[in-house]
Amino acid sequence: MTLLRGRVVLVDGVLEDGVVEFEDDRIVRVGPAREWTDIAVPPSSSTILPGMVDVHCHGGGGAGFPDATADAVDAAVAHHVCSGTTTMLASLVSAPREVLVDRTTLLSDLWRRGDIAGIHLEGPFLARSRCGAQDPAAIVPGDPSLLDAVVAAGGGAVRSMTLAPETANLDALARVMAENDIRPSVGHTDADAATVTAALARLTGRVSATHLFNGMPPLHHRAPGPVAACLAAAGRGEMVLELIGDGVHLDAWTVAMVVDLVGPDGVVFVSDAMAAAGMRDGPYRLGSLDVTVADGVARLTQDGDEPGAIAGGTSTVLDIVRRAVTESGVDLVSAVRMGATTPARFLGLQDTVGRLAAGMRADIVITDTDLTVTSVVRRGRVEVGVPDGDRHP
Repeated sequence: MTLLRGRVVLVDGVLEDGVVEFEDDRIVRVGPAREWTDIAVPPSSSTILPGMVDVHCHGGGGAGFPDATADAVDAAVAHHVCSGTTTMLASLVSAPREVLVDRTTLLSDLWRRGDIAGIHLEGPFLARSRCGAQDPAAIVPGDPSLLDAVVAAGGGAVRSMTLAPETANLDALARVMAENDIRPSVGHTDADAATVTAALARLTGRVSATHLFNGMPPLHHRAPGPVAACLAAAGRGEMVLELIGDGVHLDAWTVAMVVDLVGPDGVVFVSDAMAAAGMRDGPYRLGSLDVTVADGVARLTQDGDEPGAIAGGTSTVLDIVRRAVTESGVDLVSAVRMGATTPARFLGLQDTVGRLAAGMRADIVITDTDLTVTSVVRRGRVEVGVPDGDRHP
């Protein structure tokens, strides 16, 4: 049995002096510290959060899921776990059929071991005009047979897929995704608002918008585009919106606006992290493309003075939660819901992860008052040390 005491963040409020008790891999009790009368639990200034859930992550710790070796992808997972993300999808990028099949096969081993919650396919059925840091040569029209091959290679590991709503064969792709419980995500699109809205009506199950605002035309009052369509759909409760609130992809005021409009149950904070997350500035890769990281910002490497396209992030979900609180003025409870609870629900894992409650998996992040990680527990196992004073046999 382990007891953790501190400021406990729940889905509907904060226990200023609470205790989380877990045994083996499950939380068995959460409540005010005064209820623990049979054992003395030392007071603590720590803040206790559920483990973060990242549904869009390309790597970290020097390794990228689209191109790293089997040994190296473990380092990417470890970086995010030690940074507070205890559940994650491994995201791929657009690539030729043989590469997608190979990478999906490799990553499915991590899924079977429980190291990742599944695979996110970001492409290849995207709009070349909004490719961002995707290789335009690898982007192809919607091909159900290609999707079938990748899904088969994953053996159940593929959980989410980003596609442009204007791609070919959308209905056939939607059927493959529905049959395999794969969440559709609208992104990297040049479609107008009407096309996006019509496509959303043809997609089933839980649907998201891939990094809203990024990889799509900007919102304009005479050309509302995908942003307006997705905001409206999220406002109706029909989809959730990914936000990369790292201060690079989006301004803090943009994050605040979206949260105010659709609420924390309609927003999922994602890292979109690539191999450079947690590493020094320098050269990296994202799939088949060269990336240069300078001052913590990843961009496609190119000649000349013009900056390349933003090529993923270097933050973690907890970094984004912290920034939402300190820079966007989002309350802590809502920020944590967007970093853990809402993405867990999107993945269908709401009864397992994403909140601190009895019966949930013991995925717990302990931070200081500034929301900097001091300890991480994943499946009841300490990944980053819990102080001895908090552990009770």
